[in-house]
Amino acid sequence: MDAPTCVCDTTSSLGEGPMWHESEDTIYWVDIEGRAIHRHWLMNRQTETIAMPERIGCIARRSRGGLVVGLQSGFAFVDLKQQSVTPIVDPESQLPDNRFNDGKCDAQGRFWAGTMDTLMRSANGVLYRLDPDGTAHAMDGGYGITNGPAWSPDGSVMYHNDSKAGTVYAFDCDPERGTITNKRVFAQLAADDGFPDGLTVDSEGAIWLAHWGGSRVTRFLPGGNIDRVIEMPVSQVTSCAFGGRNLRTLFITTASIGLREDELAKQPLAGRLFSVELDVAGLPANSFAG
Repeated sequence: MDAPTCVCDTTSSLGEGPMWHESEDTIYWVDIEGRAIHRHWLMNRQTETIAMPERIGCIARRSRGGLVVGLQSGFAFVDLKQQSVTPIVDPESQLPDNRFNDGKCDAQGRFWAGTMDTLMRSANGVLYRLDPDGTAHAMDGGYGITNGPAWSPDGSVMYHNDSKAGTVYAFDCDPERGTITNKRVFAQLAADDGFPDGLTVDSEGAIWLAHWGGSRVTRFLPGGNIDRVIEMPVSQVTSCAFGGRNLRTLFITTASIGLREDELAKQPLAGRLFSVELDVAGLPANSFAG
């Protein structure tokens, strides 16, 4: 396993939601507070930034082109060519201080994304499932900060976090029905380990977890044991996703938000996108079927 390297010069305030697009040979990620989508081409090392009208927490490919996203104001489609945003549904219109955070599509083409209180007052975050017909369903609640989700290779287990509680949960998942049951603690992080942030699952079923404030990415085996750790040159590690032509490159997003001047001096690459070459492959990113 190589040491993490910086992919490009683009710096995010709150980088999140990396997503590999194999047909484009590009890695996407968002800057939540910077209100932007970034797209980086590996071949020519060019980076495009697409401004968003509001905070954007997560993205996924749409099977008919463009992206499905989670915004401050709910789910929406983004047309990349026109750089336009079309709202789908806002399941929390009664909670203007909430926004969507992390999210991904399952193998059946449904988009799962969670919300959080931007003012950090209430544990009122909810995990939603957006179906291809545009309807949103509340699947689980009571989160301080939602993060994840990701699924085992066969889709029978879903992993999802409450970052504020320091807890990674596992659920039994029915892939065909899109239901989750038997919520249980998969991992509980100690205070000096930072907070569990975004995660992904590899082809062997192991979980790769980003540690906010912990300067690392940890690989957990399906049984919960720690298998390996990637030490990062920045403290606020936010998420990770597999990509590259053989899906053996782990792309890692980070954040610079909230760091003091002296902290930034010690970690000048805070907010950058990193990559690490691994000996295990990831799983392809799923697309939204709507």
